[in-house]
Formats: sequence, structure tokens, C-alpha cells
Amino acid sequence: MTTDPGSDDPSTERTKRRSPLGGWRFVVGALAAAAVLAIVLRATLVDFYYVGSASMRPTLVEGDGLLVDRTAGDAAEIARGDVVVFDGRGSLLPYGEAGAIDPFLRALRLSGDDTLFVKRVIAVGGDRLSCCDGGGSLVLNGTPLAEPYLAPGAPASAQDFAVEVPKGRLWLMGDHRAASEDSRSLLGAPGGGMIPVDRVVGTVERVVWPPERSGSLNPKGTP
Repeated sequence: MTTDPGSDDPSTERTKRRSPLGGWRFVVGALAAAAVLAIVLRATLVDFYYVGSASMRPTLVEGDGLLVDRTAGDAAEIARGDVVVFDGRGSLLPYGEAGAIDPFLRALRLSGDDTLFVKRVIAVGGDRLSCCDGGGSLVLNGTPLAEPYLAPGAPASAQDFAVEVPKGRLWLMGDHRAASEDSRSLLGAPGGGMIPVDRVVGTVERVVWPPERSGSLNPKGTP
């Protein structure tokens, strides 16, 4: 009769006993690594946000899930017409500085997103912007501004203003001008409605939820 020389090997028995636990350790380790990678990606490259108000209609509606490019965060990369997500603290919200860990807490959804807003860049540093000309259009650097993203017949603004945007700042407005708290709401406040570029989290690249509304925004931020 032939016997298996390894059948009574104590090391073989220990390996058999350890294998289920080793498998679970691998799964837990893989999940932890994936979670860390997701946090890093969301804090540095791309992120996901929901639209919570009607201020960007008709381009974006409540409940839209947005894919946001976090790499576009300085004056050289942000252009007129871009739709951006920005931190409203110090402008649309009371002043307050984010702690160093705050982006990671937000990536984990342990920090609320009630400080973030989505608006359109209308003017950048060095621009002159006013409302409105005889045809009801905004005037950017002396030229009437075409705004195809507004709802048909919607006024460019019911509030008159004339501003010059300093370097490193942005003038932001919602597409639904009658329902948007934006740079116009800050006229007379510190900063005069100009949002610091370094408050921009990123540019909106596409709608990813719900499926029936999914699609990219073109280079000028229109559907």
C-alpha cells in the first residue's frame, strides 16, 4: 500500500488551516487599497457631485450627478463659459478656511458638500462686464455676450451692474438667472462678487446620472 509522504506533514496541516483566513486578509487588503486609491483620485483628479438646486437650469437640473475634473484649478486653465464647482466659503457663505484634511473628509463623504456650489464662469481676471445693453444682453469687454445656455426668452440679468474683474478672480453666474445666488449677490460685499480662483474645486466635464441625462458638456459648458 502506498502512502502519501506529505499527508502527515504538520506544515501542510497548518497551511490548510490558515488558507481561509489568508483569503479574507487578501480581500480586506484589496478593498482597503481600492478605497485609498478612490480617495486619492477624488482628492486630486476627478470627483463626483450632485446638483442640489435649480440655479443652473436648463443646463443642469436638480439631482444631476456631475463628473468634475479637479486638475483644472488655476487661472490659466479656467475659461469663460466653463461650468465649475467651487467652495463658497468666504464668498457665498461666511468666511472660513478649510483644514488640510478637509478634501479627504469630503472624498469620504464625512464632510458635507453644503459649502460647494456649481456656477458658470462669465468673466475672468482683467475682463470688464456690465448689464445690460439695449437688447438685454450682458456686455463683456465692450461686446454683447451671446449666451446660448440660457432658457429661450430668459433675461441675462434683472440686476444692473458694472464690474472689472481683478487678476486671480472670477465672476460666476447661474444659468437660471432669476433663481441663482451668484456673484451679483455679493456686490458691495468684501471682494465685490469676485470669487478667488483658488476656491474652484474643478470644472464640470459631463453629467453621469441619471442615465437618460448623461452626456458631456461641450467646451463652452453647454449641453
